Amino acid sequence: MSDELWSRVEPVLPVRPAGRTGPKPLPDRQVLQGILFVLYTGIGWEDLPQELGFGSGMTCWRRLRDWQEAGVFDRLHEVLLAELNAAAAIDWSRACVDASHVRAKRGAGHGAEPGRPGQDRLEAPCDLRRRGHPPRGAAHRRQPQRHHSASAAGRGHPDRYGDGEAGPAANPDVLVADRGYDYDTYRDALRRRGIRPLISRRGTRDNVQAARWVVEQTLALLHQFRRLATRWERRTDIHHGLLTLATSIICWRRLPNRIR
Repeated sequence: MSDELWSRVEPVLPVRPAGRTGPKPLPDRQVLQGILFVLYTGIGWEDLPQELGFGSGMTCWRRLRDWQEAGVFDRLHEVLLAELNAAAAIDWSRACVDASHVRAKRGAGHGAEPGRPGQDRLEAPCDLRRRGHPPRGAAHRRQPQRHHSASAAGRGHPDRYGDGEAGPAANPDVLVADRGYDYDTYRDALRRRGIRPLISRRGTRDNVQAARWVVEQTLALLHQFRRLATRWERRTDIHHGLLTLATSIICWRRLPNRIR
């Protein structure tokens, strides 16, 4: 991890309580590098090589759990999106909506730690992508579904990078979607908000494919992180933490004129 990226991460990490007893914990930077190693390579937490100096896999897993609960990865993503917005690197006029489906080897339940069984099957919500910069809650569903949710089209989208609920993040000029969203209910909801729907019709050629390249590119970038290409995490919060960390890395790579 470069010093420049660490300078964005360190301010959003929780401060350790003063006077804490017990063994001195491993530095956050080393643990985060262990989490990134698992995210990039897709290896199991228990297989993290000790000689790398990143601590044990369980140390990294527990720190990931705590940071996700504290909202660290969401705040990091917001920081990087704000930098992209300030650099005029986000096109707010158009939004693309889609979902990615991945195999879930072990299900997605509530096992307390790796190696313990899970039961319930859960999934992350669907959301929007703009010019290859995934926002919070990028969809990464564990199983294919015939039709997508209308949550992104029918409800106000939280806008932390624009001018409030009526700002550019909440109301783009155009929303592009594939046939999975081919319902007049969705189109009507978008038109009521002043958004022009560009949604392919079932039974016809996909006439919006050229405009949807950004969302396809975003999903391809996410699947380059091998821990996301196949879902091994039983807990939804752990999977979501890795997903948000990956979207932050994608934003960091796209930041114009960033220090290398």
